[in-house]
This record gives sequence, C-alpha cells and structure tokens, in this order.
Amino acid sequence: MEGTTHSVAVQITHFGHACVLIDTGTARLLIDPGTFSAGFEKLSGLDAILVTHQHVDHLDIDRLAPLLAANPQARLVIDVGTATQIHDYDFELTAPGETLQIAGARVEVLGGAHAVIHPDIPLVPNNAYLIDGVVLHPGDSYTPPPAPGLDVLFVPTGAPWLKVSESVDYLRAVAPRTAVPIHEAVLARPAMHYRLFEQLRPDGTDLRVLEREAPTKV
Repeated sequence: MEGTTHSVAVQITHFGHACVLIDTGTARLLIDPGTFSAGFEKLSGLDAILVTHQHVDHLDIDRLAPLLAANPQARLVIDVGTATQIHDYDFELTAPGETLQIAGARVEVLGGAHAVIHPDIPLVPNNAYLIDGVVLHPGDSYTPPPAPGLDVLFVPTGAPWLKVSESVDYLRAVAPRTAVPIHEAVLARPAMHYRLFEQLRPDGTDLRVLEREAPTKV
C-alpha cells in the first residue's frame, strides 16, 4: 500500500478488553472474543471472526462454539499459534504479509510476534489486522501501519508486556485520527491510563473511550 489512506466512517462496538466489532458498512468483523470480554455472544450476521493470537484473553474456546453456531456464514481467521488449540472447527490460517477480502472489506495481516513479556517466556505468533487500510487492531503488539493516514488505532492500555509510556510512544508514532483504548481488563482503574493518553496524545488525534456494547461511529 502506497501513499496515504482515505478517511472512512466505521462503526465500532467494544465488548471489553481486546474484543471489538468493526462494521465497515459492507462487513461485520469481530476481533478477539476472549475470556475478559462479554456481550459478543449475542451477535449474529458476522462475516468473520478474527483472532490475533492464542492467549485466552483474546480467544475463549468455550464460547466459540455457540458464536459460530449463531454465525454459520462467518469465516474463522486465525494465526498459526491459535491453530494448535482449535480442533473442532474449520478455520483459515493467515500470517503477516497476506491480504484477505471479506464481504467487501480488505484485511491486511501485519505483525508477526507477540510483544515480549519477559525474556524467559517464549514469544507466540501475533497477527495485527488492518481493515481497509485505515483501522488497525495490533493484538498484543505495537505493530505500525505500513503507511500514514490511519483513521482508527486500537491502543493497548494495560498488560504484563507493556508500560503506559510505550503505548503513548506508539500512539504518537502512528498519530491516528482516532485512538480507541483497548486491553484494559487487567487494570483496576484504567481511567488513569486514559487520562495519560488524553494528556500526551499527538495533535490531531481524538481519544475515544467507548462505552461497552454501544455501537459508535468513529
């Protein structure tokens, strides 16, 4: 992808932690329905379920079966690490460098590895997903977009692998039109981190803390 991207309006629903529903107008894409998230179980009409990596806070295997049953047309798109945990469902294995077409949406797979938690803990694969060139879900990483002009960046807020200063640096480096904090469930008071994002965000970036399960145009 070359040059800058164009702005588009998308609707986003946050189900807590890393789980978001992205509605592009043609595609309904659910990312990372994990154990720390709730409300996604009621969804129907999904075109795809995308999983960034194998950790349980990004994929709840126990709730995957009813979700797929309610969305038989949905494509299950996963990374190579998650594939070792899924034995009863059809899935599409993806890796960085690939591009998918899903219900009129272009999904580019970026990234490659989960951020380092500790040198003694082996890294697992991590797919970041770039939707139509303008909406980026990095999973558990600080994967940058391949070009400027990002409309929406989902910003990791709290995790064993991050410091809030690193998330601020990521936010400043990408400088999206809108930043949406995610990955907050491990924090007792995520509002403190949100205030730091608001205080230190780059000029031209709007910080949007989304209400849970409330579809929001961004």
